[in-house]
Amino acid sequence: MKINDYSEQLLISTVYLLLLREFDEIASRLTTPCLDHKHKYRIKNKKNMKIHEYQAKEIFSRYNIPVTRELLCFTVDEVNAATEKLGLPVVVKAQVLTGGRGKAGGVKLARTAEEATKAANQILGMDIKGLTVEKVLVAQGVKFSSEFYVGLTIDRNTKTVLFMASSEGGVEIEEVAKENPEAILKFPIDPDLGMTPFLARKIAFALFHDFALVKQATTLFQKLYTIFLDTDASLVEINPLVLTDEGNLLALDGKMNFDDNALFRQKEINALLEPTEDEIKELEAKEKGLTYIRLDGSIGCMVNGAGLAMATMDMIKYYGGSPANFLDIGGSSNPQKVIDAMNLLLSDKNVKVVMINIFGGITRCDDVARGLVAALDQIKVDIPIVVRLSGTNSKEGLEIIKSANLPVVETMTQAAQMAISLCN
Repeated sequence: MKINDYSEQLLISTVYLLLLREFDEIASRLTTPCLDHKHKYRIKNKKNMKIHEYQAKEIFSRYNIPVTRELLCFTVDEVNAATEKLGLPVVVKAQVLTGGRGKAGGVKLARTAEEATKAANQILGMDIKGLTVEKVLVAQGVKFSSEFYVGLTIDRNTKTVLFMASSEGGVEIEEVAKENPEAILKFPIDPDLGMTPFLARKIAFALFHDFALVKQATTLFQKLYTIFLDTDASLVEINPLVLTDEGNLLALDGKMNFDDNALFRQKEINALLEPTEDEIKELEAKEKGLTYIRLDGSIGCMVNGAGLAMATMDMIKYYGGSPANFLDIGGSSNPQKVIDAMNLLLSDKNVKVVMINIFGGITRCDDVARGLVAALDQIKVDIPIVVRLSGTNSKEGLEIIKSANLPVVETMTQAAQMAISLCN
């Protein structure tokens, strides 16, 4: 059957779009691997660098988005000085890279100097979700009548920047989404048109009835979208956006996340990076050619290839175990990678057993085996290790493993079951 040039181009375009959609669906599933509803678990998205509230609001200020007067403090004495400079009342807010600060007692209103001192003593040094508070933001107290939520993020479904707005601000947006999803208004932004004045006014009218507020909000929303694009952000939030007693809109709190893949062109943003202990490990692993993400389980996984790593974790969950990490050593046959990977796994005190699952294509199983034996010669290992090798030079690799008196299995199922049994 013959087809003309137009039909051929149409066919090629259709296939291309279908492939893109399929790839996007696969990519989205990689962030939440599961076999069924009983075995769901989530890998934290490490492709989004976070910054503190005070840093986000500094960026807002550069774009003339109104924020509260505030000062960053590291000691109680600095808090006292800031309180005197800003004037009472003030709000003392913990600066840690996590949500739920208010619920943890990390945000306190102080109406007197004594209350500000007491709040500083209570918050500085406290633990919030495993993070120690080393600095606080002292912000001028503001009287307001209403709280709103506005934010921008990437929507996979529409493949656009999504503007979200709600009249129920001041609380975690996840709670609003769970209890009252209709309260969150969503507006996809056409990437060719951007945040047009018409769209900005449409969003503003959905939140406000006063035309003076609509005018303020329209300008603010356009600036917020500009920030999102200029900084390669993956999330920009104002929560709450408050209406003060003077009739002005003010960003009382701010949150920004950034796409790690774009940090090479965002040097000012990259300079704000404060990696956690786990993130430091991940960065060090990346430098050694490894892809590592720590989880909360007890079975350390060493695998070659992201897809096989996901399947390995799914298998462990399916049989009742809990993976301690995602660790992909890649396609290299360098034995040093195995040594580095083993050191990384053993640095996690929660790991009770190591499961090595290698399917040799480019990776040679005998090289992996030699790397493992070399690692065991260099490192003191007092936990069980289960090895499954299949593919290129697997026969030779298994002989090397057997000579080291390590248990070997033939299938991934057997490996998962043995690892769980040894862990228990």
